Amino acid sequence: MRAPLLSAEREQDLARRWRDRGDQTALNELITAYLRLVVSMASRFRHYGLPVSDLVQEGCVGLMQAASRFEPDREVRFSTYASWWIRAAMQDYVLRNWSIVRTGTTSSQKALFFNLRRLRAQLGDVQEHASSAALAEIAQKFRAPERDVAMMAARLSASDRSLNAPLGENGDGEWQDLLAADEDDPEAAVMRARDGAARTRLVHDALGDLNERERLIINERMLTEEGTTLEMLGARLGISKERVRQIESAAMAKLRKALLARVPDPIAAGYIG
Repeated sequence: MRAPLLSAEREQDLARRWRDRGDQTALNELITAYLRLVVSMASRFRHYGLPVSDLVQEGCVGLMQAASRFEPDREVRFSTYASWWIRAAMQDYVLRNWSIVRTGTTSSQKALFFNLRRLRAQLGDVQEHASSAALAEIAQKFRAPERDVAMMAARLSASDRSLNAPLGENGDGEWQDLLAADEDDPEAAVMRARDGAARTRLVHDALGDLNERERLIINERMLTEEGTTLEMLGARLGISKERVRQIESAAMAKLRKALLARVPDPIAAGYIG
């Protein structure tokens, strides 16, 4: 912090020596002179609950990146250029470490993360949960979906919570007990398996109405995992692929007729819908 500030001419000279000759002494002087900029910017991110020392280290990484990319011929002060790299490095660190859940994966989400609280304060929305009017106005300002704004507001208003944390003081149950299961319940699973087996038997019986060549084409085209191409079946049967397509189309119509003969109303029988 006691390192002297650099004039524009001195910055240009140090940057050129580092860029052209890889002068480590010039780089050290340039970096040391602007460590105060890193410390100052780190104080702006301290309210995210992360160690200031870690923020300073990340800012130093950004400062080093700025020094490696700085073009002195553009006649821009190094401090102005480096500020963007320092801020970007700190913001990336905050997004990676503020929560165990990944936050701000898009540019609009990142902008919301770092500006939502300030904008709510400007709108006078100081309650714990953001009002719908404030969310709508902020969404319009950022040109983002209102649901994204609401989700970010909810993320910022609550800290991470373990799914194994008890629901109450007595320890009866955990938060994960309230999560909805994605899979079917046992009754639905049994019904699905029963219906699937019934449909399989029905299709197998209907295939008996087809001749041998039609069954082969339907099996290879529709009932195998990968599906055989028309060209491959044509070579196998000694016919053109167009003829295979015609046989397939006729076989599908015959199969449909056979299925409807066995189940006149598939919806009522529970095979469809």
